[in-house]
Amino acid sequence: MELKEMEAAIEGILFAAGDPVGVERLCMALDMDRDTVDSVCQRLADRYRYDRRGIRLVRLESSYQMCSAPEFAGYIRKAFESRKPARLSQPALEVLAIIAYYQPATRAYVDQIRGVDSSYTVGLLLERELIEECGRLAVPGRPILYRTTQNFLRSFGIAGLDELPELPNSTPEDGQITMEMQAAVERLKAQQESEGGETPPSEEEILAAAVELAQREAAASGATGEEGKEAEGA
Repeated sequence: MELKEMEAAIEGILFAAGDPVGVERLCMALDMDRDTVDSVCQRLADRYRYDRRGIRLVRLESSYQMCSAPEFAGYIRKAFESRKPARLSQPALEVLAIIAYYQPATRAYVDQIRGVDSSYTVGLLLERELIEECGRLAVPGRPILYRTTQNFLRSFGIAGLDELPELPNSTPEDGQITMEMQAAVERLKAQQESEGGETPPSEEEILAAAVELAQREAAASGATGEEGKEAEGA
């Protein structure tokens, strides 16, 4: 297949799909290897941008999608909408940022960081397809885990989560600590609900207890690992 034909085929597939198309699906349809498909897609994307075309070809992690050029958004909005789309509120941006940086995250964990209930805001972000459910945390109650979507990447103009700005003072271990903290918070909440105490603990008390619980569990896990090594050495 000649280059021009490959470019035309990819254009047709992406235009017809509307939604992001995985690079593996493009490879299968064109009977081409991934490096070749990636190269052709990048060539198309560069040409659209250089020629200041009204369309763009964007990469979203391991997928590609056709979309309108951002500099013509005003004309497109005027042609198809009677009013500007509602912007995300400050609370919505806060919740979205927490999920984006600490995903997968439970709503309870988001609530702990913000200090307020986030159920409505999470529902709003789900409706706008900026976040999605991605399983459940293995603790009592099985709370839902959330992560960002490809629509999130497209809306913020990034190809992958690795393009998010780095958080200050972050370390590679932060992701594991976050998951342990979420699990500890959920276990403590489930414990409090089952005990049915008259005075529910405050958010600060739950978070402090979760930190202590996570530290105890990490210490216990480390001690068990050391004992196992000593047993193997014996």
